[in-house]
Amino acid sequence: MSMASRQLALDLPHADSRSRDDFLPGLANEAALALIESWPDWPSRAVALVGPAGSGKSHLAAIFAEASGAKVIPAAALDIAAVPGLLASGALVLEDLGEGGVPEAALFHLLNLVGEQKAGLLITSARLPSTLSETLATADLASRLRVLPVVRLGPPDEELLAAVAVKLFADRQILPDEALLAYLLPRVERSIAGLRDVVAELDREALARKRPLTRALAAELLRGRAEASDEAEPAAGEIVLNDLTIG
Repeated sequence: MSMASRQLALDLPHADSRSRDDFLPGLANEAALALIESWPDWPSRAVALVGPAGSGKSHLAAIFAEASGAKVIPAAALDIAAVPGLLASGALVLEDLGEGGVPEAALFHLLNLVGEQKAGLLITSARLPSTLSETLATADLASRLRVLPVVRLGPPDEELLAAVAVKLFADRQILPDEALLAYLLPRVERSIAGLRDVVAELDREALARKRPLTRALAAELLRGRAEASDEAEPAAGEIVLNDLTIG
């Protein structure tokens, strides 16, 4: 394809709405959503949401923050001097625990204050807190993380994946037809993050080629991706709800 037949496709950001109305429920996230919607009647004051990238952790955290008035901060940025102020609203979200290191003294202080003040703490992480505890120098903090209640977000089922695909296209002002979705969904990585990457690439390529986004273009792109990578699809995960009863 000649350069003259292509146009520059600007990689502009596409903001995802993180309101409750835009959250797509499914079997993979029903336990986590039930927990968020049961606030403040939690069986434990501190809970971790665990799941891979794109599984909905940040969206659920945003819903919780809206309902509870919680601040949302990266876990790696937690500072011990700021901990009391962070709980002023009665709730806090720590995002991505384990990424960028664990501020042990600050996190231990936070967990203590959450118990004393009966505040709410929602932690998101790609890893189980119990596995993080193995690398910590603070024994008491490691013990706390080993018993921290966890809700794990599982892989999306077919219905949820299809609904997410429609939303991802809609976020880019694209209305996919049934032929495109029927071709695309059985051939993409079985994760929301993988689906998001494919939708973004399809959008960029359609703009660059000045072509409508069709099944034919999707087939061409996916063939190219398959030829460029020998990576196998990740193994299917499972939905796990540890230590909590959500009523």
